[in-house]
Amino acid sequence: MKSKKSLNLSVDPIGIILGISIILIWALSLYVLLKWDFDYTNPLVLFGILIQTHLYTGLFITAHDAMHGTVSKNRKINKILGQITLVLFAFNSYNRLLYKHHDHHKFVASEDDPDYHESGNFWIWYWNFIKKYTTLKQLILMTISLQLLRFVFPLENLLLFWILPGILSTSQLFYFGTYIPHKDGHEHGNKHKSGSLKKNHLWAFLSCYFFGYHYEHHDSPGVPWWRLWQMK
Repeated sequence: MKSKKSLNLSVDPIGIILGISIILIWALSLYVLLKWDFDYTNPLVLFGILIQTHLYTGLFITAHDAMHGTVSKNRKINKILGQITLVLFAFNSYNRLLYKHHDHHKFVASEDDPDYHESGNFWIWYWNFIKKYTTLKQLILMTISLQLLRFVFPLENLLLFWILPGILSTSQLFYFGTYIPHKDGHEHGNKHKSGSLKKNHLWAFLSCYFFGYHYEHHDSPGVPWWRLWQMK
């Protein structure tokens, strides 16, 4: 009963508040870390990398929700927040990813699924995933941004707290949101050809904002990430 009610509840204003909050917390955390005169022996360095990685993942998850219209029912606000979060996430194109993601839902675990790889091999699949979603334009813009930001922040801070967390978050998104749920796509005995994490809401949030509950997402794509646990 609870999960059925979740399908009909409004996402406003919570979706907007959470989306803006993730952007602001990511930006504030990044600024503090880029200004930090750190010592590599300090264990908080690793903590800072992990926090920033998780926030980067939050940016993409917000954009993902926007692609499903679940940040806000106001289409303009929904798209703007999707565009902003994807630009912050390494200058990704919202329109380009929008079509690819809906193809993933439509053709899940098939040759027409842009996120699927028949090999099932993690590294081959991940490499193809990165190639498919990274463009020359993005690499140029990231390079220019890095060179400009070097005038303001130390290079090692930029590499450690801006570049590295962005890369790590792609592997986090891929592993928990694509590889684990779909690596046995043809063997899953369900209509979405998707697996799902066992019920553990804390781990589900920490690992990938509940998107380890992947069958539930495919079954109810209109449910935002912050309600997805209710579908489990």
